[in-house]
Amino acid sequence: MENAVSFSGSSALITGGLGFIGSNLAIRLAENGASVTVVDSLIPEYGGLLKNIAPVADKVRVNISDVRDVFSLAYLVRGHDFLFNLAGQTSHLDSMLNPFTDLEINCRAQLALLETCRKENPQIKIVFASTRQIYGKPAYLPVDEKHLVRPVDVNGVNKMAGESYHILYNNVYNLRACALRLTNTYGPRMRIKDARQTFVGIWIRHALESRPFEVWGGNQLRDFNFVDDVVDALLQAALAPHSSGKIYNLGSSEVISLKELAEVILKICPGASYAVRPFPAERKSIDIGDYYSDYALAGKELNWNPRVNLASGLAKTVDYFRARLQDYV
Repeated sequence: MENAVSFSGSSALITGGLGFIGSNLAIRLAENGASVTVVDSLIPEYGGLLKNIAPVADKVRVNISDVRDVFSLAYLVRGHDFLFNLAGQTSHLDSMLNPFTDLEINCRAQLALLETCRKENPQIKIVFASTRQIYGKPAYLPVDEKHLVRPVDVNGVNKMAGESYHILYNNVYNLRACALRLTNTYGPRMRIKDARQTFVGIWIRHALESRPFEVWGGNQLRDFNFVDDVVDALLQAALAPHSSGKIYNLGSSEVISLKELAEVILKICPGASYAVRPFPAERKSIDIGDYYSDYALAGKELNWNPRVNLASGLAKTVDYFRARLQDYV
């Protein structure tokens, strides 16, 4: 990675650092000479696993704590150059079933974290992992950063508020912060035991177990990013001095329907099968239809473009889980 030398000798804090994206980021930073502290609650439903950082377990400091615990955060944020704020509740359905839990994690805790940074480490640079979900049902495609934000579920509303707090603290308090609106991310270490994090995970699990997986609807268009590309974006956003106060879409030029995606997985997993089903009612009410991003701003200002194509990324993902399936189910 071209920016690896820039992180050598730096200190980084990753909230949600034992989860899918956080652990891949921790590994990259540790391998490139950064001092890394990860914070994770290890709440079973949210995907954090100690085994996710096994390749750098001796290089990473782990703190088992919840982002809702302001007392531990006051201690943890001190002395770091970078904060990658990835902690969150990601399930859209769970947010509808337990809206106040989602509010506490994705909204209130984000404000508390920013207040803590303002008081304890005002020089830190923060990169917040936001989501394309806050756009809701697109009015036009591809969706750029000027598109209205109009979330269709509680998770989207709270993530929108969390993102807004980061930009507000940048603008009012000069607490350097930016946000990346992630699209569908997949890759090694993602949650595959259920669909709380991404439906691609449960598809791959079932394919590897030779069980049919369900494709709801099937014609919806989506874009996907391999986790290594997302880590690149997080690091480049952290280093770019002009990123502070900015919001960037991530995305891919490969736009694919869910049925086409299922067919790609079948080619990688011989013997796998799927069935197209109508949306369950509780999912249909919060589905956003077709979505894919215009990520030109990230290309222009962060010099970021996805490098891993979908077929290659899915093959790498399947290979990873094929060798470790029992560790993740």
